Amino acid sequence: MSNIEHYFSENLYAKEVSLDAGAIAVQHKHKFDHLSILAKGKVIVLFEDDADEYTAPACINIVKGVDHAIKALEDSVWYCVHATDETDATKVDEVLIQEGE
Repeated sequence: MSNIEHYFSENLYAKEVSLDAGAIAVQHKHKFDHLSILAKGKVIVLFEDDADEYTAPACINIVKGVDHAIKALEDSVWYCVHATDETDATKVDEVLIQEGE
């Protein structure tokens, strides 16, 4: 299971995702590069052709246009930090997530 919280500041958005051990944040890709911060726990980030393991604390660059997913190896807290002026939590993914091709 995962829990999501949204945080907004001037031209900045952070999505907090709390993941239980074994949970997976679904595969997707972004329109823009952004930073992700693993604040707690241990995860594997699954990229198109690669997988990297991280233990908190860690700051990871997520490159635009690359499919990725996050699998929690233990209870984890993951933040995605984006530059955007969108402040509506119901619309922010439309601005940031690249549709499948």
